[in-house]
Amino acid sequence: MIPRILIDTAKVPGDDVELRLVSHGNDFMIVLDRNELMSSRMSASEEALADLGCAHLTGHSRARVLIGGLGMGFTLRRALKILPADAEIVVAELVPKIVEWARGPLAGLFDGCLDDPRVTVAIGDVALAIRDGGWDAILLDVDNGPDGLTHAGNDRLYSSRGLDTARRGMRPGGVLAIWSAYADAVFTKRLRECGFAVDEQIVRARGTKGARHTIWLAGRE
Repeated sequence: MIPRILIDTAKVPGDDVELRLVSHGNDFMIVLDRNELMSSRMSASEEALADLGCAHLTGHSRARVLIGGLGMGFTLRRALKILPADAEIVVAELVPKIVEWARGPLAGLFDGCLDDPRVTVAIGDVALAIRDGGWDAILLDVDNGPDGLTHAGNDRLYSSRGLDTARRGMRPGGVLAIWSAYADAVFTKRLRECGFAVDEQIVRARGTKGARHTIWLAGRE
């Protein structure tokens, strides 16, 4: 039996929450209590977040993309494959240790993507970056869904006020893409009430199999 090995822990700023980076053979997991938040074995839905959220930017000049949550880099790496050479990608990551892991034990997964000249990593709350405005796409994968599991402050992102801020922070034709481990009809309704045209996509964690995850694509009405 292959044991799980604790590599490191990280405190979530502003919360009494501890994340654990664990290895299991050649695989890595980031774990909160008994919840496996992400795993190197399951990347398809995080990659789909970039595929769906950036599809309208193929060939777009000087696209500006905000990614909320660095995770294991799957969304970022896929976005870099989609976006042209003059794009700007800002990754907002609340937990500094996750950036350290990306350059340390998880460096093989990131494959140097943090050194791409298109990429800037901003340590802090993605809500602050959203307010900067001028985004062609905002890709959010900052929690397990529209409820704050790892950071209570994430609830603000998904409130009516937070969604209105995101809508105003996008350029005309922009897309807000939100990843979730589960469907949520109440949240879908809230997006529509905030003036978004909503396309709800169901994707599999491992491409054609695995858990069903939800990605909301929200554009201005």
